[in-house]
Amino acid sequence: MSDEHFLAGFGRLRDNICHVVRGKTDVVELVLICFFAEGHLLIEDVPGVGKTTIARALAASLSGGWSRIQFTPDLLPSDVTGVSIFDQRTREFEFHRGPVFANVVLGDEINRASPKTQSALLEVMAEHQVTVDGVTYPLPRPHIVIATQNPIDQQGTYTLPEAQLDRFMMQLRIGYPSAEQEVRVVGDAIARRLPEQLQPVMTVEELIRMIDITRGVYMAPALQSFIVTITGATRTVAQLRLGASPRASNALAVAAQASAAYEGRSFVTADDVKAMARPVLAHRLLLTPEAAIQGHTAHAVIDTILAAVPVPQDPVRV
Repeated sequence: MSDEHFLAGFGRLRDNICHVVRGKTDVVELVLICFFAEGHLLIEDVPGVGKTTIARALAASLSGGWSRIQFTPDLLPSDVTGVSIFDQRTREFEFHRGPVFANVVLGDEINRASPKTQSALLEVMAEHQVTVDGVTYPLPRPHIVIATQNPIDQQGTYTLPEAQLDRFMMQLRIGYPSAEQEVRVVGDAIARRLPEQLQPVMTVEELIRMIDITRGVYMAPALQSFIVTITGATRTVAQLRLGASPRASNALAVAAQASAAYEGRSFVTADDVKAMARPVLAHRLLLTPEAAIQGHTAHAVIDTILAAVPVPQDPVRV
């Protein structure tokens, strides 16, 4: 698959999703950048702004296996990963696969489940496998979790642990639509336009080829060092009590590759890294109580770091 086919596939998927997601093209493009980087995505915002709609539209646009998990307080880990059931006929335990055995897994309102159930996704998201009763089962490729959550100050929510947040490549917010956009949303509701009515525009095989193109985008050693310097700086900032991990460095690098591929380039630039820094790093950073009281934000800290870290000169050829 050539770069032209990548751009055509990206545009086809974006336009299909935008048939039901009105006025949020920039958000949809970030969702797809994360998607083609084979990263997990967390969408956090207030109820009713289209978090689940975006996830459902993306899944409906792909002719592959997908499943949906509605996270509730009574959901058990075995409801997510699967369970071994004793078969009276064969006198053996038979594993019944859970909904995570799909190419795209939609986790709706993930922070309404208990921490024990949330932890069932740790191995799934990090290693693309499930271990039940000492037996490991591989998950299909690609395997991407798209989760939604309401802000943690909403009633009935649990805070996601840092270990799980770190497994999401990006966290995005949607925001309220403009008045004009909301009128179109109302029109779609009246016409009963639903994400499930979308036709698939991409096969799993094509998706894998596009992911492979993303992974093949060249990143110069100087830019790799640039990324490590950025993430390393988050570990020394006074306003933060938890900085970005090495997993964050990996995520930022792969997201920058996908950003470059979306821009039609076969190499990464410093602008790609900067463009991906906020969605990739912000949710991994924890402010100190003092910094939070003073009004500091993770985004502002990232912007300060990006302004202070020297940009490599002519990084493409280094």
